[in-house]
Amino acid sequence: MKGFIKDLIIAILIVVAVTMVIKPTIVKESSMEPTIYENNYLFVNKLAYIAKDHPDYGDIIVFKSDIDKEDGSGKKMLIKRVIAVENDVISISNGNVYRNGVLLDEDYTMDGYTTGELASYVVPEDEVFVMGDNRSVSLDSRSDEIGTVSEDAIVGKAFIRIYPFSEFGLL
Repeated sequence: MKGFIKDLIIAILIVVAVTMVIKPTIVKESSMEPTIYENNYLFVNKLAYIAKDHPDYGDIIVFKSDIDKEDGSGKKMLIKRVIAVENDVISISNGNVYRNGVLLDEDYTMDGYTTGELASYVVPEDEVFVMGDNRSVSLDSRSDEIGTVSEDAIVGKAFIRIYPFSEFGLL
């Protein structure tokens, strides 16, 4: 009986430790297609940005938005790709995205172009500019409703797809 209790306590400690580091997430929107689809099950590393200053270009992050959930149970969590970090200058023109004057090669986008226009926007300190990969439907930093994302609002970095099993792997 002592062995069982010891094993149970160890198992509980492991579960608690893992949930402190990893947040399981189910994607509910199509804004990250073709990289991530609706109902994909992901793990998010909640400690990804503890040891370093800022997210990297291309990181797929989960963050707390200011948008209310439809059921009134709080704010929506969104998942988007980091396009620019603090002090970068972002421009969108003729379907292309430029960071610091350099055209981005974004082969991960759904349609290969970006809707909207943006002229020389400087990303504020401690914030990131994010966009979904499915630019025609994504509500992201191009919109006043989302804007740039404070690094304090970032929950973590999506790093692995668990389901569907046929697409299991690192992001």
